[in-house]
Amino acid sequence: MRIATAGLPRFLLMTSTALLAPASIAMAQDAAPQASADQGGGNVIIVTAQKRSENLQNVPISIQALGTQKLDQLNVSNFNGYTQQLPTVVAQSSGTPGTNIIYMRGVASGGDGNHSGSLPSVGVYLDEQPVTTIGGNLDVHVYDIARIESLAGPQGTLYGASSEAGTIRIITNKPDTSGYYGRMDVELNKVHKGGTGGKVEGMVNIPLSQKAALRIVGFYEKDAGYIDNVPGTRSFLPQPGGITINNNQFVKKNYNDTEISGGRALLKVDLDDNWTVTPGIMYQDTRSHGSYGYDTSLGDLQVQHFLPEYRRDIFAQASLTIEGKIGSWDLTYAGAYLDRKTFSSSDYTDYAEAYDSLYSGVGGLAGYFYYKDNAGNQIKPIQQVIGQDHFKKMSQELRIASPSSEPLRFVGGLFYQRQSNLIHQDYQVAGLADLLSVNGKPGTLWLTQQHRVDKDYAAFGEVSYDILPNLTATAGGRYFKYDNSLIGFFGFGRNPAFYQGADGNPPPNAAGSSRTGVAGCYTSDGLTLRNAQLAGETNITLLPPAVGDSPCTNLGDYVNGSVVPKRAKGDGGTYRFNLTWKPDRDITAYATVSRGFRPGGINRRADVAAYKPDYLTNFELGLKTTLFDGLLRFNVAVYQQNWKNFQFSYLGANSFTEIHNGPDARIRGVEFDANVVKGGFSFNFGGAYTDAKMRKNLCAIDDPTYTCTGDGNMIAAPAGTRLPITPQWKLASTARYSVPVGAAKVYGQINATYQSSAASDLRTAVIQAGTGKTINPAQLLGRLDAFTQFNLAIGSEWDKYSLELFATNVFDERGQLSRYVACGSCYNRVYIVPNQPRTIGIRAGAKF
Repeated sequence: MRIATAGLPRFLLMTSTALLAPASIAMAQDAAPQASADQGGGNVIIVTAQKRSENLQNVPISIQALGTQKLDQLNVSNFNGYTQQLPTVVAQSSGTPGTNIIYMRGVASGGDGNHSGSLPSVGVYLDEQPVTTIGGNLDVHVYDIARIESLAGPQGTLYGASSEAGTIRIITNKPDTSGYYGRMDVELNKVHKGGTGGKVEGMVNIPLSQKAALRIVGFYEKDAGYIDNVPGTRSFLPQPGGITINNNQFVKKNYNDTEISGGRALLKVDLDDNWTVTPGIMYQDTRSHGSYGYDTSLGDLQVQHFLPEYRRDIFAQASLTIEGKIGSWDLTYAGAYLDRKTFSSSDYTDYAEAYDSLYSGVGGLAGYFYYKDNAGNQIKPIQQVIGQDHFKKMSQELRIASPSSEPLRFVGGLFYQRQSNLIHQDYQVAGLADLLSVNGKPGTLWLTQQHRVDKDYAAFGEVSYDILPNLTATAGGRYFKYDNSLIGFFGFGRNPAFYQGADGNPPPNAAGSSRTGVAGCYTSDGLTLRNAQLAGETNITLLPPAVGDSPCTNLGDYVNGSVVPKRAKGDGGTYRFNLTWKPDRDITAYATVSRGFRPGGINRRADVAAYKPDYLTNFELGLKTTLFDGLLRFNVAVYQQNWKNFQFSYLGANSFTEIHNGPDARIRGVEFDANVVKGGFSFNFGGAYTDAKMRKNLCAIDDPTYTCTGDGNMIAAPAGTRLPITPQWKLASTARYSVPVGAAKVYGQINATYQSSAASDLRTAVIQAGTGKTINPAQLLGRLDAFTQFNLAIGSEWDKYSLELFATNVFDERGQLSRYVACGSCYNRVYIVPNQPRTIGIRAGAKF
């Protein structure tokens, strides 16, 4: 059943039906106890978005929070689960866990996430510590979580460089000295057209003394696959007499399964009445197999891949939070060290298929490239990409806050973080001749071996003053300084003694390139190898590699006999001004002007200039209300954001990632959230409308006038083009009703989410590499279709036990989360990352 075309009417019908539920349902449950406020079950939610504990309704920013009870009720265990319920948040990825690039409020140009590209525009925090990493989010398993806070808009005063568009905070439940208790939950589920999955989760809180407690969480989850790798062949020119391959050894049903295991532990020690120390550690191991996107040219939930595909994502974080008082002022130190390693293998056959067709006029890959073994025989031109990233992140923050009861309040501090990534990408062609491979790496056509370091320093402060008892002015600023560097090797190999075709000698590499790769490495004289040979030098010595396991260094600057990293440095400031009016204790109105930023960085290609920082300025009006003695909570925010010189990543010539500064963009939107709680009946309805457009032309070649004139230039996207990825409408709604039955509380729940259509790519015209033809990437990639998803649950809760039957994606809607292609010219095979097909399961829990 497909309901996308009528998705919004169906969604609104469900919403209005829940709102019009007979009053007798709610009135009959007046005596039923409400969930505690800090669990998110009632209409009072305590958050720490402003680095203080406050009622969400008193915080003058647009914020949504999912508490422990809400997360349990919605069966949320991962990133996709909670972002589905957050209307301001969308993501783009290949679907594999841990590869999501997060966007908020339409601040998305598409194509971000390359390991040597732009930093994220949305920050992610685990408790007090930032865990934002480039190339994909840290997909923290959600269990025993106090709440997830979504802070929309620039958070550049109290948060850092990667909070340009917003911040997501995952707040864990803390150790409790009041008593020993725990819980365990198990689940078994079956995916339609897929396999069987499940999970086992548990936690225990152990008081060690009156002033110390330990909280331990453990989990294992198996996500069933639902995409099939079906039999197929690929044939490469010349025809006849070319090479045909098949994928028989990799054919498999339910190809894309994932296993997640790990745990965390927090120790809380009250040193005295004023000082508390909370050290913690978390470990998670995620193993994914296959492809999470299906090939639109084959059919529903099918791919044809020819080489091994997997990804393993392991991370561990040690954290320390120290909280105390100096006089009446609160002092907080938050430090963390994150170590994350990813290992992957990807099938890059689509690249060979696309370029074999592009070069068909010269005999395809066999005629244009040199895919030969050591004996000179033609070999299969397909590539397997072996990747590894090693992230390290250290962050430290020290802040102080004045008493919150005073009319003049201050919070401020110092922040430092250093994050690095050791990047390894090995494009392998089985059997490739030694002299055609990257030097010292037989079988490697292309190698990326780089070390990236991003350092951030900041001093921040925010002052609030109660002009009147119900009128507060706030002004804050953040001075930042960044220092980002990149060094290493990328490209093809080269036999240094010869040029292509000279005296019958072999070509320099399988691509026949005498410019990219070893050819661009520095010699002891400071010249590149190519330029040294062109100058006629015969005694050539390459400088040793700056990054281990690479042949030499071509990414860096030659200084005094050695190669040093390329650097992008800068400093500046962001700000926030706010005026808050409370005409009544249940009404908060505010006006905000705030600014966020994202650091600039380095392009690997020498002929592409470094990209500059981009800035986001936000103008926002908001209203928060709690009405009818707490029965109804309704919040709304209206905003306009001006995005200056936005950073834009895309696959350029030869599928090589380039990062440029685009023109300015304007984003307007409305966000709202309504919540009704009456006895055993609760209803939540939230949504976001986003209108994000470019103000000027996006040019194929950087042009400060944005007229896109001159040799080789053209309008890649005209002014007025909508920014990609973010739908204009995204809605989420949940209705739940519970009733006592004997010693049990029986409940039913319906959850619905809707998002409208969105573009997958910003560009409407580019020159296709190898052909000189103009193509429309946005059209070829296709739009993300609108879709609605319904989830149902019925169950019963006792004092110590719970049992639930659930169905997610009840109508088996094939929602499109993202679209992608394997390379810049691979539009013949477009992949769709879908939401999970209909899943039916059972959950059981026990408390002790």
